[in-house]
Amino acid sequence: MYSADFSRRSFFRQGCCTAAGLAGFAPLLAAHAAAGKKTDLTPDQALEKLKKGNSDFLNDKPALLTLRNSDRRMEIARSQVPFAVLLGCSDSRVPPEVLFNTGLGELFIVRNAGNTIDTVALGSLEYAIQVLGVPLVLVLGHERCGAVDAAVSVVEKNAVYPGSIGRMVEPIIPAVLKARASGNYKGEELLDMSVRENVRRTVERLQNSEPGVQEPMRAGKLKVVGARYDLDNGKVDFFMT
Repeated sequence: MYSADFSRRSFFRQGCCTAAGLAGFAPLLAAHAAAGKKTDLTPDQALEKLKKGNSDFLNDKPALLTLRNSDRRMEIARSQVPFAVLLGCSDSRVPPEVLFNTGLGELFIVRNAGNTIDTVALGSLEYAIQVLGVPLVLVLGHERCGAVDAAVSVVEKNAVYPGSIGRMVEPIIPAVLKARASGNYKGEELLDMSVRENVRRTVERLQNSEPGVQEPMRAGKLKVVGARYDLDNGKVDFFMT
């Protein structure tokens, strides 16, 4: 049976990712090293691969069947070698593998409404970075995001949302306030500026406040970038690179 005492023991036994070191990841690193290798791509090469993938998507170029067939499935069944981790929105119109024309096992994806950072999202990102060795983190917002729109309504109309929805949009509210303060934005324009500011804040937090991200960045092994997906034309605008 789960207990608070077990939770504390487990936490201190496993450790956590701090500026002092990454010892807590040692068992995971060892297990992954035994299972398979890491990507050979540099951060810049991984970014170019995403850009090319979106270009192929825009031009209706189909993904390589060899990356989505049964042979590929069997190839990666025991270990994964993604070249990027993507923090994106849960919106059904924003499927990362499709937007970037990728195959099985190429992207490590973390999705929630509003592409925000919480404990689960941050832990997932750190796992992808520290254990799987991905060289690129992409924070992807999108046009007419419903979660950001809800935060705009809280700011502009004092809207109140039931259950967990209100708590979910709370982290987005500072982005809306900053977007509104940066210009005389209203309606769709305020929403879009808030989407971009929400991405920007998340990227800056990862770059400046999270040791598990900062350390590989300083070593030149990781890049964190931000982008916005246009629902109308399918283009991904990489505006923080």
